[in-house]
Amino acid sequence: MCGICGFISKKQIDILKLQDMNNRMIHRGPDDSGAEIYQYGDFYIGFAHRRLSINDLSLQGHQPMYSADRRIAVIFNGEIYNFKALKNEISEYLFRTQTDTEVIIAAYIKWGIRFVEKINGMYAIALYDKNKQKIYLIRDRVGKKPLYYFRMGEDIIFSSELKPILVCPLFKKRIREDVLSRYLYQGYINAPDSIYENVYKVAPGSIVDISLTDTKSLNMESWCYWDINSVCISKMKDPFNHYDEAKRTVKTAIVNAVKRRLIGDVPIGAFLSGGIDSTIVTAIAQEMLGTQLETFCIGFEDEHFNEAGFARDVAKAIGTKHREMIISEKQMLDLMYSIPQYFDEPFADSSQIPTMLVSELACENVTVVLTGDGGDEFFCGYKAYDSAFMAQRMDRIGNILWNVSKTKMGNPICSRLPEQVKMVMENRDPSKKVQFSPSILEMVAKRFVGEQKRGKNISYISCKYEERKYKDWRRRKMLLDMETYLPGDILCKTDRSSMRYSLEARCPILDMEVMETSFRIPMRYQCYHGDKKRILKEIAYEYVPAELLNRPKKGFGVPRKKWLQSSLKGMLTDYSDMAYLYKQGLFDAEYVCKFVRDYVNGVFTDRVQEEVSELVWSFLVFQIWDDFYKNYV
Repeated sequence: MCGICGFISKKQIDILKLQDMNNRMIHRGPDDSGAEIYQYGDFYIGFAHRRLSINDLSLQGHQPMYSADRRIAVIFNGEIYNFKALKNEISEYLFRTQTDTEVIIAAYIKWGIRFVEKINGMYAIALYDKNKQKIYLIRDRVGKKPLYYFRMGEDIIFSSELKPILVCPLFKKRIREDVLSRYLYQGYINAPDSIYENVYKVAPGSIVDISLTDTKSLNMESWCYWDINSVCISKMKDPFNHYDEAKRTVKTAIVNAVKRRLIGDVPIGAFLSGGIDSTIVTAIAQEMLGTQLETFCIGFEDEHFNEAGFARDVAKAIGTKHREMIISEKQMLDLMYSIPQYFDEPFADSSQIPTMLVSELACENVTVVLTGDGGDEFFCGYKAYDSAFMAQRMDRIGNILWNVSKTKMGNPICSRLPEQVKMVMENRDPSKKVQFSPSILEMVAKRFVGEQKRGKNISYISCKYEERKYKDWRRRKMLLDMETYLPGDILCKTDRSSMRYSLEARCPILDMEVMETSFRIPMRYQCYHGDKKRILKEIAYEYVPAELLNRPKKGFGVPRKKWLQSSLKGMLTDYSDMAYLYKQGLFDAEYVCKFVRDYVNGVFTDRVQEEVSELVWSFLVFQIWDDFYKNYV
């Protein structure tokens, strides 16, 4: 687990600047660092690496790592979980280390760039083939590990985080105003976009192929080696015909995935919230280890959010060595100011705060933790999937009501409809039908950035998962979440929060075998008479009494509305001051200033206050982020 960065340019950048770029993410790899600059014709190619030692703690794991003939250079962030099995397939290669990094080199020599189809893990890889004069930037299938790149002309910078890019002399910093409304609406910015112009995220399951076509010119293209849509359609052709078979195969896949993630030469623990997903992962790991697994959980002084007692009961049932910490409101608020330093982009999922705190607790005792990430997206866990199911059933009447709304009598009739019915009625675009939120959120997000003047309309993400291929809208929504919300929000949160404390987080449910197995499960098994995550629940009950898990989920959030109207009211008011906004030049100053003051003063109805709290929180997080990075050097 590490951080990588580098550049390709005709402009010469000295090794000290490359090392400075690399050291901006020392938290990702405090154990070792390496930086090299190569030259080909007019081009300079820089590779740098920060190392968090997990496998083979010796200096042999130093990167950049080379093939024996030094033709291949690799820098790598992540873990290849099947690297030992791959070594057996590449017996002709003379291995000099016990690292998974060297297996990447050997696999590339044997299979070429298609080696990515054979590796199972989480990774961001930069590989330089000096014979072919190609540089590949590779991101894992579901986007567990981050990888950014900046391109302007023939200048390219790449990095695990944005900070090294920001301090590279090649970079020109300009905020992308056209993503602001989508950020306010979603709370994050999904791939391939970023907050800056000419900076992109390598999409999950993709490769950026950079060719130095001759000593003076460069060509770049991107292609996908693992596409959720294609893989899902392929696996759906071989569905499970019996529930017991589906459950047995899923359990086997998860057991295999946990086993693969117990490799390493450092202490391993687990995040345990007491929910279905973390319980399964923890219980299987505890059973395999034969020794007490260390588990970690935080609780809140506010009992409305506190789940620590549930985690404690589950830990006792499983038999782990459990550690918990009850955190105060002050601890969480104090952390807000450091969030931009480690999240790079504006990121408004408020559960980032408790996730950072539980990571801080865990890093005092272990270097690796297992998590339950992915269970909701791949096994139908979110309430949004119920909404998609109901919307599909109501779509026909929604179309009728939409046509009625255009008649003379339509307005008074439709204005009295429940909000949920209105959302279905107004959502007539086939590419948006599985996305739901109060219409006021999209309207306010656009108004905040003055989109009525700019003519931009990008709040929604177009769903490419066609109804004719996926008859059940729940499946379409799940796939959309896997492509956007999972890597853009959940995995980003886990990566930045854990790496802030030099802690590696591993996600067994997001193993390639588990993900591809889940696509074979018919929706009638995924959600049985409204019982979501049925298979995972029944697997969990094999380890823990059902009564410990059958409870409403509280989540891992914070009291945003309360904070915005009390502890954070002064900060929010300052950042929405009209003079400040005019000088900033990103928002509709008059509208935002009035809207925020109405919000903090409780002018809106309770329902509207609740609906827009998330958007106001996103705005505040952006302002804190912008204030931090505007002068970042």
